[in-house]
Amino acid sequence: MTEIVEPGEMTFLEHLEELRWHIVRSLIAIFIFAILVFVFKGLIFDWLLFGPKEPDFITYQWLCSFSKSIGLGEALCTSGKGFEIVNIEMAGQFLTHLKVSVVLGFICSFPYIAWEAWRFVKPALYENEKKYTRGMVFFSSLLFFTGVLFGYLLLAPVSINFFANYSVSETVENTIKLTSYISIVTTVVLASGIMFELPMAVFIFSKLGLVTPQGMRDYRKHAVVGILVIAAIITPADIWTQMLVGIPVYILYEVSVYISAWVHRKAPINL
Repeated sequence: MTEIVEPGEMTFLEHLEELRWHIVRSLIAIFIFAILVFVFKGLIFDWLLFGPKEPDFITYQWLCSFSKSIGLGEALCTSGKGFEIVNIEMAGQFLTHLKVSVVLGFICSFPYIAWEAWRFVKPALYENEKKYTRGMVFFSSLLFFTGVLFGYLLLAPVSINFFANYSVSETVENTIKLTSYISIVTTVVLASGIMFELPMAVFIFSKLGLVTPQGMRDYRKHAVVGILVIAAIITPADIWTQMLVGIPVYILYEVSVYISAWVHRKAPINL
């Protein structure tokens, strides 16, 4: 059966071809940034990635000062010492270098990737919808980088300090593998960046009519439980650090409720 296409409209195969080129350009951007990261390995590893393992890392100083200022004493202060990271695999350092380059390449190129995604969906929007979604690239990038910083400056240091200094016995000494350390840092940072995209996801789903502000209010208690579970998974078993993670995410949820309410005062996208 021949597909009937209105003048000016694209066929399904043309849409796939257009999507393919958006993906290709995004991959090229990731590749370019990955090369830059690969070249500056000294700066990336010694200063950026290995910074949170040092006891004088700025986050530990902030947390200790904050703990004392609110009357918790040294509850959030770290008493751990710096630790050595070892590599026990022949190609471990090289493969880790490649992995870090790709991950940071994706993070650095996120605004461009968001822009390519916007360019792909833009032709399907009405003029009034384009007006209300004009800042999507900027705000999605802002939220993503805020989440990345949150993960790097808070979640990663807290997790690293807890696991590196946790011991079941004084006779057992922790020897941290390079791949294990890098995996924790990159996973936590990426997860945090994606987690902070919650308001943008709610905006899109509200536009599509899949999320309503009343529904989010009705399931607020369920959301709180879910946030606490996520906080317990990505942070050590410490109530204070779980609160430090859970409170910002809950604030994002409440902000998302207002975003959904604002969207529903406008006409949702007609699919």
